[in-house]
Amino acid sequence: MRTAILPGMIALMTVCVGSALPAQPHMEGKAPLRLDTQIFVERVTTDVNGRPRRLLASAGRAAPGDQLIVIVHWRNEGDRPLRALAVTRPLPRGVDIDPANPAIQVSVDNGARWGRMDQLWLPTPLGGVRRAVPADITHVRWTLPDTVEPGRAGRLSYRATMR
Repeated sequence: MRTAILPGMIALMTVCVGSALPAQPHMEGKAPLRLDTQIFVERVTTDVNGRPRRLLASAGRAAPGDQLIVIVHWRNEGDRPLRALAVTRPLPRGVDIDPANPAIQVSVDNGARWGRMDQLWLPTPLGGVRRAVPADITHVRWTLPDTVEPGRAGRLSYRATMR
């Protein structure tokens, strides 16, 4: 899923979380895929004409029930094309995402297994199994295009709700 950001919204953005993690484990030297994550609270206000306006604000003071927008920026900083990559990010604690987004795969066991919510099950304390629910999601994953050329960049996003 791609999210368009209007020029007026850029001034409201504040980086809340950032990281550069290797996309492929066991690689020597600098990670070829750089990932940076930004988290914003979506605020809905009313303008002077009574129309709703959506603004992005820092997620530093997010409260239960707040709607979040999580944006993952990626860039191939290597000198070779990257193929068959998946961008994997842990879900921030205390948030629920809408698992119905077809562009996202989810994990409920820290990335050991991936799928859609209707495909994932968890063991119960008494030895049975139960269907996973959105509160069980630990990680999200997107598959990037077949080949990511050096210097190519993009943005992935999802909506979440603070618990």
